[in-house]
Amino acid sequence: MENLESKVAKALLSIKAVFLRPNDPFTWASGIKSPIYCDNRLTLSYPEVRKIIENGLAQIIKENYPDCEVLMGTSTAGIPHAAIVSEILNLPMGYVRGENKSHGRNNKIEGVVPTGKKVVVVEDLISTGGSSIEVVKALRDVGADVLGIASIFTYGLPKGIEKLKEANCKNVSLSNFNVLAEVALEEGYINQEEYEIVKKFRG
Repeated sequence: MENLESKVAKALLSIKAVFLRPNDPFTWASGIKSPIYCDNRLTLSYPEVRKIIENGLAQIIKENYPDCEVLMGTSTAGIPHAAIVSEILNLPMGYVRGENKSHGRNNKIEGVVPTGKKVVVVEDLISTGGSSIEVVKALRDVGADVLGIASIFTYGLPKGIEKLKEANCKNVSLSNFNVLAEVALEEGYINQEEYEIVKKFRG
């Protein structure tokens, strides 16, 4: 039986939510030149893929964070996924802004502030880990017990792994860079030469 990591990788590749361009690398906002680009917002536009993603997130949350009481999405890409998964798991949900709102109550956390609650952060993508850790810190600052992160995809970059470790924050992803590269080769999205270029990116 096909495992969840491969199933999700196939789904992401099929709709070009993850796009490989080994010979013409993308430039990330951080300046990193990468043969891979990930836009998991696209999953929302494809009901069959969306179903795989949301049921998968629900599954890994139940398996890895069985004591979870509240889901908190990251702004903005994690919000819709947190909302759908909270419906599946019948859990309260909120989200954390990138910065405090500039008007009204100046909220950074939207929804009921989960002070004293066991929280799982729902994230679409883990790269260097910086933005995810900021969300975790904001929740811990208000007294939430953050159990960890549930994400759709991780690049598995050493910098990201190290940052999560320093923040004492667990992450569980539906799929990852290594699995996706293997699936992309098997499914003919890239050839062997391109596969080798892709793998060198991770080292």
